Amino acid sequence: MLQNLLANLPTDTDKEHFEDLLSAKHLRIERIVSYGQTSPDSFWYNQDEHEWVIVLSGCGTVEFFDGQEHILKCGDFLNIPAHTKHRVSHTANTEATVWLAIFYQD
Repeated sequence: MLQNLLANLPTDTDKEHFEDLLSAKHLRIERIVSYGQTSPDSFWYNQDEHEWVIVLSGCGTVEFFDGQEHILKCGDFLNIPAHTKHRVSHTANTEATVWLAIFYQD
């Protein structure tokens, strides 16, 4: 069935929205829609899977535990190895930031 990642975005801007698009044994593809949400202070993702993430609209900043920060704009992507502590420190609050995240294992 044909679908569009930028269509039918959630209208509730008070929270971040996570939607699994595809899930298999060692692979999960997720659409994330943010409306200014960020990771809580002092919270760090520390995932068992690798994460490849791209911003499809809006913008966001991914901060790493070692102090590195990457500002992602439309079309920018990162590959985050498993157990690399990271957090989202900023997302656009004037428009939806739409992320596509692919979680995978070796």
